[in-house]
Amino acid sequence: MPKRKRGVTWDDARRQQAIRNLKGELLKLTKKETAYFQLWQKVARTEEQINSLLTVMAQRGQKRRAEETEEQRNSRLAVMAQRGQERRAEGTDEQRNSRLSAMVQHARERRLNVIEGQNQHQIQTFYAARTVLN
Repeated sequence: MPKRKRGVTWDDARRQQAIRNLKGELLKLTKKETAYFQLWQKVARTEEQINSLLTVMAQRGQKRRAEETEEQRNSRLAVMAQRGQERRAEGTDEQRNSRLSAMVQHARERRLNVIEGQNQHQIQTFYAARTVLN
């Protein structure tokens, strides 16, 4: 009967390497599953949670603006105005015309709403006066 070799045999080495490979693959899968889980958590946030986060963000912005000096505020507003001017300067004539058209349409709608409100007021006044006279 042949003597058994001591130490690591070729088969043992292959098994150990296979185990290490499986552990590595398992670790990769675990990391992927964790990433997918975190992604699904973000997707599954309810509207209430999203609104809560937005409220917190808005409060932080208000707090930051409340703490800023008038000079910082003016600087921030100047930067915003500069960006708007740059954006408009980069726009094509078509974009400019579209923007102006939207402004005109908005003004028309506003005037119509005012007129409609005045008409509604006149109608209410008429019926109120008629009720009093009867």
